[in-house]
Formats: sequence, structure tokens, C-alpha cells
Amino acid sequence: MRPYDVFISHRRIDTKRSVAGLLYNHLSRQLHLRPFLDSMNMKPGDKIFEKIDMAISQCKIGIAVFSPRYCDSYFCLHELALMMEGQKKVIPIFCDVKPSELRVKVDGTRPIKDLDRFQMALDEAKYTVGLTFDTLTGGGASTSN
Repeated sequence: MRPYDVFISHRRIDTKRSVAGLLYNHLSRQLHLRPFLDSMNMKPGDKIFEKIDMAISQCKIGIAVFSPRYCDSYFCLHELALMMEGQKKVIPIFCDVKPSELRVKVDGTRPIKDLDRFQMALDEAKYTVGLTFDTLTGGGASTSN
């Protein structure tokens, strides 16, 4: 099987029906790329971390669709950290959230060893020129801090 071109990291509850799904369709149908989106590329029986880690290691570009609940997800933060650690080109999309609002929550449910790793990846992404997307208007623009 040929490798994925783009890995789309997103919080499904916030973005599946909006920007993540639209982005997946545009990348595959219009640009003829092979994107990875969990809801489209994973099947029952797939081992989550194994499949995601493999897709990230193969991809050339990562897209992090930041949303209000992105940082609540261990999976999202794990994906972002893997992309940053793998020195992938990561394009942030700030969907209904400002970069300054994104922070790793210290709530005792996440392993301490991961908190620094996640925060470093999040900080790097927050200070990368990205795009904004407003789900109410469907509008977007380029952004930088």
C-alpha cells in the first residue's frame, strides 16, 4: 500500500462534519493526494496507535485542525507530538479557536512524561503560520502570531 501524503489531526466531535471532512475530500478528489483521516481510513479491528503512528511516519505533511476541545484529546496531542518530533511540515488550522487559547490541561489523567512533550509540540504549532476557519461563516484566512 502506498504511503499517505497528508495526515489530518482533528478532534472528531468538533470538526468531522466541517473542516476535517471538507479538507479530506478536497485533498483526495481535487488534488489527488492520499490523506489520512481516522474516520475514513480506519476499519474495525485496526489497532489505533499502530495505524495512526504508521500513517504519521509515512506522511510528508501534517495538518492540525485545532478546535476548542482539541487539547482535551490524548490522541490529538499524541498525533501532534509525533508530527513535530518527526519534523513533518505541519500546517495549523485554527477552527473556532485562537492560538492563545490552546493549552495542555494538567488534570492528573495524563502521564506526566507526556505533558512536556505535548506542550512543546503545541507551542511549536501555535507559533507556526497557519489558517483560521470559522464554522459559522465558513470563512477562513491566513494567520500568524
